[in-house]
Amino acid sequence: MAAPRHKAVNNPNALPVYVQIAELLIREIEAARLLDGERLPPEREMAGQMKVSVGTLRKALAEVEKRGMLERVQGSGNYVRAGGKGDSVYAMFRLELPEGGGLPRADVLSVDVIEKPDDLPEFGRSDQGSRVRRMRYLNDTLIAVEEIWLDRSSGVIEADLLSDSLYRYYQRQLGFWITRIEDRVRIAPLPDWTPHRFTKPAGQITGFIERFSWSDQSEPVEYSRTWFDPDAAVYVQRLK
Repeated sequence: MAAPRHKAVNNPNALPVYVQIAELLIREIEAARLLDGERLPPEREMAGQMKVSVGTLRKALAEVEKRGMLERVQGSGNYVRAGGKGDSVYAMFRLELPEGGGLPRADVLSVDVIEKPDDLPEFGRSDQGSRVRRMRYLNDTLIAVEEIWLDRSSGVIEADLLSDSLYRYYQRQLGFWITRIEDRVRIAPLPDWTPHRFTKPAGQITGFIERFSWSDQSEPVEYSRTWFDPDAAVYVQRLK
């Protein structure tokens, strides 16, 4: 088996490289692209394929092992153990490559704190919110544009502190956890702010996900909408 492809993201607020690799492996296991009992390549070979040091790879493998998704057998190798508790940073990111898996990453287009427009559904307690617009990738494949709104009462999103995982940002920077989500999936035209470099032009019909997210409050603290290219990604919900 070849190691999953990985391109490290090294901006100052990106996930540490070993976390990126661990998250990629977890998503590959959950998508059954790495099968239960499968032996991973030797560590030096795998590190070379992923263009990281052996030490970084071993740190990533230790993270996957902690979650019960890998068994490391001295003198034999590393074996996939499906069915463990992934607890992935991206556990609530439902888009995958058509063949499964893929490491999410994002290009931030804009971050603004503004009044909520009339076309937003009701959520949160404030008339204002932080609005983040991003383009999303799985590995190097461009798959979606998204717009996320965080209610002002839960804090303010600062562009220079953002990482690829907004939920991790909420935990680390704002001190709250997203504990529940509700997704509504349908089709819709791409918004007029869709970048020209996206795979399809503004106005074209694509897959569409509306999401409400809750922390410990009775009302949602976040609302998001994601337009995804169905030729590049699929929406997957797994029940265990």
